[in-house]
Amino acid sequence: MKKIVVAPDSFKDSLSASQVAAAIEAGIHTALPDAKVVKVPVADGGEGTMETLVEALGGKYVTCLVNDPLMRQISASYGLVNTAQGTTAIIDMASASGLTLLSQQEHNPLVTTSYGTGQLIADACNRGCRQVILGIGGSATNDAGKGMLEALGCRFLDRDGNELKPGGESLNDLDAIDTSGMNRLLQECDFTIICDVDNPLFGPTGAAFVFAPQKGATPHEVVTLDNGLKQFACCVKKFMGEEIADVPGAGAAGGLGAACLAFLHATLKPGIETVLEILQFDRLINGADLIFTGEGKIDRQTLMGKAPLGILRLAREKRIPVIALGGAIEDQDLLLEAGFRGIFCIQSAAMPLKRALQPHIAAENLKQVTIQIIKLLFPQE
Repeated sequence: MKKIVVAPDSFKDSLSASQVAAAIEAGIHTALPDAKVVKVPVADGGEGTMETLVEALGGKYVTCLVNDPLMRQISASYGLVNTAQGTTAIIDMASASGLTLLSQQEHNPLVTTSYGTGQLIADACNRGCRQVILGIGGSATNDAGKGMLEALGCRFLDRDGNELKPGGESLNDLDAIDTSGMNRLLQECDFTIICDVDNPLFGPTGAAFVFAPQKGATPHEVVTLDNGLKQFACCVKKFMGEEIADVPGAGAAGGLGAACLAFLHATLKPGIETVLEILQFDRLINGADLIFTGEGKIDRQTLMGKAPLGILRLAREKRIPVIALGGAIEDQDLLLEAGFRGIFCIQSAAMPLKRALQPHIAAENLKQVTIQIIKLLFPQE
């Protein structure tokens, strides 16, 4: 009996990681009915990380009212998982402060806030959680986590003692930080921040210049946001005694990584490596004959710490071949050189992107490509 592990990330705007895994499993069992299939949906710190870990660890979901990036009230969920350390909260920043919560016309990191993320953390603390795992991918913000910290009781003031407006632009007016009103329960909590970038807070490779354009910032606005991050770092050093500007990952989620380091004394960890460690993936793949992984688009960025690369690294240690499936494929030579046994696009024919993203179309394409691969690799089974 062949053991095949199915460990994909989500296909953005189309299928969740669990749905991708189910489609691949269907293809395997069609071509190889007796195969033992181990499904391990994964994520690398972005959207879907919370769901992946909660489902894998047998947790439950909690829903509460929070404010979205434009301070409109919405419902958002996070996960609770029982661990040896007690109840652990698993939170996706994107569920409260994500770019997908906004229309294209609403993308504006000058004014968007991470306030809702702080509300989720506060709710978890009030429920007795003392361990918090926070995935910070997919944010709509560039406010250095100011909104998140405000929801936790911190105050950010201008030179006249007035509280700053929401968003990244107002950081240029930051003159003082008052932490006296912060939630005391935070002192009892351990925070693990999962992210898949190692950018510093500001500068040419910092949060504003690299990520703000994706969130709606113009070139002029990027400079404004970058200057605000510099001012934030200056005030954090003055009032907190913390040097956070150049710490790898400080620029993650529009600078929220820096806020977590300085104010929550968090540990920043690489996304996929941390998720695979929590899932005990190294143990799950023992004895496997093949591993399927994948994500919506597979290209050279996949080799910069994305989920398929993390899976490949562990698989190579055990000499298990890895097949990657994607909705779009680029840089195939680089990916094969990295060690993937094969890279396959799931599109069976040319079609409009809107149609290709339809869940039932993508699922069927995944299934059919998997059937062909299994028949090719195990023709006598």
